[in-house]
Amino acid sequence: MGILPLTGCLFRSRKVERVLSSAPLKSATQQELVDAIDSQAASIQTMQATVDIDTSVGGANRGKVTDYKEIRGYVLARKPSMLRMIGLLPIVRNRAFDMVSDGKQFKLWIPPKNRFVMGRNDVLSASPKTPLENVRPQNIYDALLIRAIDPEQEIAVLENGVERVLDAKRRPYDQPDYEIVVVRKGKAGWYLSRKIIFSRTDLKPHRQQIYNENGVLATDVHYGEYRDYDGVSFPKQTEIERPQEEYDITLNIVKLELNKPLNDDQFELQQPAGAEVVHLGQQSPQSISQTPHPGGGDPK
Repeated sequence: MGILPLTGCLFRSRKVERVLSSAPLKSATQQELVDAIDSQAASIQTMQATVDIDTSVGGANRGKVTDYKEIRGYVLARKPSMLRMIGLLPIVRNRAFDMVSDGKQFKLWIPPKNRFVMGRNDVLSASPKTPLENVRPQNIYDALLIRAIDPEQEIAVLENGVERVLDAKRRPYDQPDYEIVVVRKGKAGWYLSRKIIFSRTDLKPHRQQIYNENGVLATDVHYGEYRDYDGVSFPKQTEIERPQEEYDITLNIVKLELNKPLNDDQFELQQPAGAEVVHLGQQSPQSISQTPHPGGGDPK
């Protein structure tokens, strides 16, 4: 990213923490929890958020963890799969990055490096030294907007589990939870697709784990501080960890508007003139000059 990194030892602290609640545990059936997932999904068609973004990069493979100072950002999402996220540099508020996806293809502009990356969402950057280029808008979308259960492609079952929380003295404690395990029909057969974990203190999703078709954990999302936005209960904090790419992004909502009209042009990202252009899947980047992309901060 190149924005005020702070390098530390091989340790990443959880930004969205669950604390032990004295509230009595609530009960729900499998169908009630599935209905809650579907109802939440149906209640949000678009979102427009101002957020503060915290980012950590690194882990066992990199040998260190680098934290980046909180920056202001904007997130636009429109179902079924459109997402745009813009991050602004501290103080000067020029764009640090601008990324957009239609669910299959993505584009990413990094103005400080004058670098423009495009490709499919399922293709990773070839260089581990450019962690921002591993961030895919689709992963942000899937984390923010929990998908409904698809009765034609998915089977959901209930598991009684436990979640690790902290007591008043920050000691770990295992508190009962509900876990909706979602199995999905893939190209090679059925596979574990998601786990949606509900706290039994409020019966809201506080974690979502998303797996690839090989059964590998691809995205681990933690949700915190549910609040009412336009009549919809939505988490104020969303922490998105991608363990394979070794990055962690936390979005803290400053302002959120739901179900307001969003136009197609708000999800357009033009290739800037003179930028170094990287087509993922090709061996070498190429520089192509086209219409400059307008600068600025807020895309609204």
